[in-house]
Amino acid sequence: MTLRMAKTLLVFSVAVFYAFVVFNNLMDYDSNYQFIRHVLMMDSTFSGNQGMWRAINQPVVHKLFYVSIIAWETVTMILSWWGGVRLLKSIHFNSAHFRQASNVAIAALTLSLLMWLTAFLSVGNEWFLMWQSKEWSGESGADHMFAIAGIILLYLVMPNVEGEA
Repeated sequence: MTLRMAKTLLVFSVAVFYAFVVFNNLMDYDSNYQFIRHVLMMDSTFSGNQGMWRAINQPVVHKLFYVSIIAWETVTMILSWWGGVRLLKSIHFNSAHFRQASNVAIAALTLSLLMWLTAFLSVGNEWFLMWQSKEWSGESGADHMFAIAGIILLYLVMPNVEGEA
């Protein structure tokens, strides 16, 4: 029971995190939009780097990137809340029921991992060379969030007792 509650609370913690992320991205739209804009323009990468042909300078594309990230975060947030509720409701049921209830939370955590690995670490960090920027690099935060979501996902699918998943 303690492990199930711990798993449930961690999923709810992910939901709270994404609620704050979505709230901040909507309430302080321009600050976070500037981050995306500068990463895509590559305007603070190393001078003379050979990857500048990748830079995107069209504001409409910047806005599309940013809106898609907010949408991705919103879906992750909703699935995290839903997954946490499903886990909470099934906490006293048998292990098969609890395991089945974890599917939505697994989907939420997988979306989170995909966002940090694909959008931030692969596209932002490697394609747009975000790591070269001292001012506009989100590499460290993306690394941390990928690790946190990954650890929670592993913990969630970990058996509660020997032979139980």
